[in-house]
Parts: sequence; C-alpha cells; structure tokens
Amino acid sequence: MPSNNHYDVIIIGSGAGGGTLAHKLAPTGKKILILERGGYVPREKDNWSPRAVNLEGKYQTKEKWHDKDGKELHPHTNYYVGGNTKFYGAALFRLRKEDFGEIRHHGGVSPAWPISYGELEPYYTEAEQLYHVHGNAGEDPTEPERSAPYSKPAVSHEPRIQQLSDDFARLGLRPFHTPLGVMLDEKDPRASRCIRCETCDGFPCLVYAKSDAQVCAVDPALQHSNVTLLTDAYVEKLLTNGSARNVSKVVIRRDGAREELSADIVVSACGAINSAALLLRSASDQHPRGMTNSSDVVGRHYMGHINSVLMALSKCPNPTIFQKSLSVNDFYFGSEDWPYPMGHISFVGKLDGETLKGGAPAVTPGWTLDLMAKHSLDFWLTSEDLPDPNNRVTVDANGGIVLSYAPNNEEGHKRLIAKLKGLMQRQTQCKVHGHECHEGLFARNLFVGQRIPLGGVAHQVGTVRFGNDPKTGALDRNCKAHDLDNLYVVDGSIFCSSGAVNPALTIMANALRVGEHLIERMK
Repeated sequence: MPSNNHYDVIIIGSGAGGGTLAHKLAPTGKKILILERGGYVPREKDNWSPRAVNLEGKYQTKEKWHDKDGKELHPHTNYYVGGNTKFYGAALFRLRKEDFGEIRHHGGVSPAWPISYGELEPYYTEAEQLYHVHGNAGEDPTEPERSAPYSKPAVSHEPRIQQLSDDFARLGLRPFHTPLGVMLDEKDPRASRCIRCETCDGFPCLVYAKSDAQVCAVDPALQHSNVTLLTDAYVEKLLTNGSARNVSKVVIRRDGAREELSADIVVSACGAINSAALLLRSASDQHPRGMTNSSDVVGRHYMGHINSVLMALSKCPNPTIFQKSLSVNDFYFGSEDWPYPMGHISFVGKLDGETLKGGAPAVTPGWTLDLMAKHSLDFWLTSEDLPDPNNRVTVDANGGIVLSYAPNNEEGHKRLIAKLKGLMQRQTQCKVHGHECHEGLFARNLFVGQRIPLGGVAHQVGTVRFGNDPKTGALDRNCKAHDLDNLYVVDGSIFCSSGAVNPALTIMANALRVGEHLIERMK
C-alpha cells in the first residue's frame, strides 16, 4: 500500500464500466486506483466444469441478500477482477436507436435518455474494437446506423444452427449473426486463442479468449505505471467534506482493517445493485437519503429484463458445440398482429445434463437430462421491463442489500414465446422423422433453490439513472452526481430504460464517453 493515499481518480469496480474506464484513462499519466472487492478468478480446471460452475456455484458470491419480506436471496453474481464479464456470454449488442427515445409498450412507456444514439455511436465503435466484437453489419433488421463495420468477421454457424437460420429466413425472418466478443480466428485455428468450446457462456475462460473486462481492459491498463489495482478491497462508504459537495474519503475494508483513501475524482462502477447500495450506505447529515439522492431516485427503477430459457427438443440430436451464434430481432418492436415491442431471440451456451440438474423442465417420460441436453436447441428470450420506482434496491440496518422487484410489461414476452413456438413448428421436414421430429418447446426453470433468476441480476440496470433534471435523476448527462462535484457513476445503474438486449456494450461505450469527458476535465 503506498504511503500517499491520495489519487487523481479512484474507480470502484473493475467490470464493464470500471475496467473500461480505467483502460481509457490509463494513458493520461494520472494517478489512478482501481478498487475491486474480489480477487482474480483462479485459473483451474473447474473454470470449465458445468458441475462446479452451474450446479455448485463455486464462483458465485456467498453473500446473502433479502427481498422486501425479509426472505433470504442468494444472488447469482460474481465479485472478481473483470466483474460479471468474467462469466457473461460475451453477446455485445448496441441498443437500438429508438431505445434512446420514448417508446410505448403494452405495459406502459419506456422513457427517453438524456443522450441520443448518435452521441454514443462513436464510443460503441471504440468499444467493439476494444472488446474484439465479431459481427456482420447490415444483417440485423433493427440495427442502427454505424460509422464503421465490425472489425472482426461474424462467428460462423455450426451446421444445425445454420439450418435453423436458413429455416427462419425461409419463413420470412431476417436472422443474423450474434455480435460476440471472443478472440477467435477461424481462418487460422491453430493460432486462434478461442477454441469455440461449449464452456463459454456462464463460465470463466481458462485460456483468456473471451473478451472480458479483465483481459481486454484492466490487465492492459495495469501495464501503465500510474495505474494501481487493489483487490479484496470492499468499499464500505463514501464520506463528504464540510461543504458536502465533494467526496473526501473512500472508506474501504481490506484484510479485516479499515482504511481511508481520497481522490480528486471518485467513480462508482460496482454494478447497478451495488452502486445503489454504496450510495445509500453513504447517507450522512448532509445527505440523509444517501449520497447524491436529493431526487430520491437512488435505488429505484431497478430493471433486469424479462428473460426465458427455452429448450426446443427434437428426436434428432443437436451436435452443436458453440451454439451462441444466431439471433432474431424481427419482433423487437412488434409485428403486424401486435403493435408493441416483444423483444429479442438468441441462444444460451449449449446446455448439458449437469447444468439441467439445477433447473430442468418437466417433460415426457423417457427423456433423461443428458438425453435432453443432446437433443435440444437452447434459446434465450429477452423482453424489456419498464422502470418502476417501487422496483428498487435498499439497504438494511447492517448495510445489507434488499431487492424488491415485481415483473411488469409481461404480455409482449408471452407473445414472443408464442412466436418462437410457431416458428419451431414450421421447421423444415426432418429426413428421418418428418415433421414429427420437433417434440416441443419447454421452459427451463431459471430458479435454483432460492437463487434470484440469472436473468434477474446479470442484466441489472437503472438504479442511479442519469438525466438533465436534478429532481428526476441522480446524475447529469456526463454521469456526474447532480449533488456533488467529484462523484461519477459508470455502470448499468445509469440506464433510463433497459431495452431488450444485453446491456454490457452500452455500459462499455458509456464508460469510454465519460472517460473522454474526464480527460478533458483533468487537463
């Protein structure tokens, strides 16, 4: 620990927001400290073990949260260098241009953002380059305009997925290659870091071939002598100075000891749930509702998407190894028979028998879990949930996290499932079993014991929203706290709406945008 505990910038969190911001600021020469409450994910065989990762939850936090009724919740989240990107599926989508404006849904209105897609677009391009995103511009019918093509070619489909893509196209849809952050070179497999394995989505990458924030952002940032990383450093609270307009101390607990650090600029990038909790834990006489919470929005408007994992079973096996290459957005904004948004269809990583033990669907007798896994296409469906002030993060008397959430805007998701069921019933006739090959679409249970569903936390956004009006937002358009002069937030908590695609790339792009603002500020 350096004797001088003052920094130019302290970044709390090392994931999609914090890690990306550190990478952006590293070349400035400014004294930067990254605080991460966890350590590095250990590199070991269990990184690729479905039993260890999915069934035993070896790498998940053992922290316990509670719901509004006091019932224990075991969050499916991870505290490591790189944050939850260590375990994400690396699907790196841009929000649609329309997502930045007001959109009417069946269940209500999705509000506009204080910035436009055009303002964020250059940073999307920068983020796609930083995170090695593979894709094919122009395939996605809802894709917004771009200033540059993808720098990496789309990840190819394996034969069963290509067949499905062809079938969707035959039915009038415009399926497209999922934009993926992997370090894959299909032209030179021997030199490729990525090996297209089945343990990518939800697993840490043992060979560092997934474009996570540790590999792509934090580790390169640490090559600069002005950047320091402290692991196992839990931030308990933030303190303000006498004027209450500046964060004067960052209080951490490390190795059981309490320490105080300070910086000219403090950035919270703990994820939507933990950033809100940190600000609420930092309540004081000057900030009685919590840090930067004169608007009373901190913790509120929590969103996590409406998500379903659906298994399409067939009599013929699905030999696909790397399944997550195909997406469909034809129903993102609705259809001819439904004028409201429905959402996004893509894939999860190939399911296996061990993973299914943690939440198997009820199916007809004769299907063992291993057999189901070998004969399934495993879809991931995402629809937008709407910001509700009563869906919120609070903290209890001990600073523990309390998460209150009731799903909303569900009709569109039900219709999206119905659309997929209809499509699967119209697949090309199997040469062996004819049209009787498709057995049906079954929902995989997202709950394991008392855990919050994976989709409920992995896509967490919205708890410290930004906006031009200090009465309705905690942050300004540059993600600086309205109530303080040196506090910023750069994670999913700033989102005004959730859209219906993975938020990771938008978090990364916004971190680059805020980073550019901070570089100008520090000159």
